[in-house]
Amino acid sequence: MPTTESADNDQLFVLTAVLLTPAQFPSVLGDDYPEVCAGLGLEPYAEGYGLVLGQDGDGGRWTVVTEDVSLVACAIAAWDCGMEYDLSPGENSIVGALPGWPLALAVAAPGVPKPHDPEPQEGDPAPLTPPDAEEWGPAQRRLGADEIAMQWAAWREQVEGDVSFAEPGDEAHEGVRRVLKEARGYVDEPPPPGRVRSSFAAGEARTLRVDGPGWSMVARTDDIAFVLLDDEPGEVHPVGRGPELPGLLAALDELAARPV
Repeated sequence: MPTTESADNDQLFVLTAVLLTPAQFPSVLGDDYPEVCAGLGLEPYAEGYGLVLGQDGDGGRWTVVTEDVSLVACAIAAWDCGMEYDLSPGENSIVGALPGWPLALAVAAPGVPKPHDPEPQEGDPAPLTPPDAEEWGPAQRRLGADEIAMQWAAWREQVEGDVSFAEPGDEAHEGVRRVLKEARGYVDEPPPPGRVRSSFAAGEARTLRVDGPGWSMVARTDDIAFVLLDDEPGEVHPVGRGPELPGLLAALDELAARPV
């Protein structure tokens, strides 16, 4: 996590920041970029935003939305390397300041009251709150897919031997068949931005993250896939290469949003 900085223009003690672009956004907030933007009351501009989460001098939680995506990306990269970075978006780049935080944070600014939602002013939107991920549902399903993507090697080792591509008559994998059918549909009719995302993986492979109504899929373009379903709490279904998966993953990678 970054060290606490002070943004002079808005008197915000910055705790962290995240990107909100078609290729990179907090998965817990939605299945695609427009859905996440709608939840925050933002227009889904292709250029995206940076979200800066912090506290004011009274300890109030605030989320500052900036159009300066590059500044936020540089700050995140510096913090990830253990370096300090004074993240202070310019006034002209700030779209607005939203009360509350859309994500749960375990840190707080020193020297100010503990985090709390600011006193509402007339016309203010309701404070942002993190999605409930305590019980299985869309938010926890997407968090589970995030974990698989981050810990791919560990999950891959749990799959012993070859796993078969879902057979048409295998009722036990009806949900997986539905996911694969809907994913193939994305190739014919591209989904909203962010439903399919591609990121770096080892070698020349890519990690694919594909989401849809009630499901998430994580895959490596040179390997297998894992499917999670809203209606099967805690279950992770491995999908083998088979005759179909390689072509599907290659086609999805072609239309996927990629980090700039």
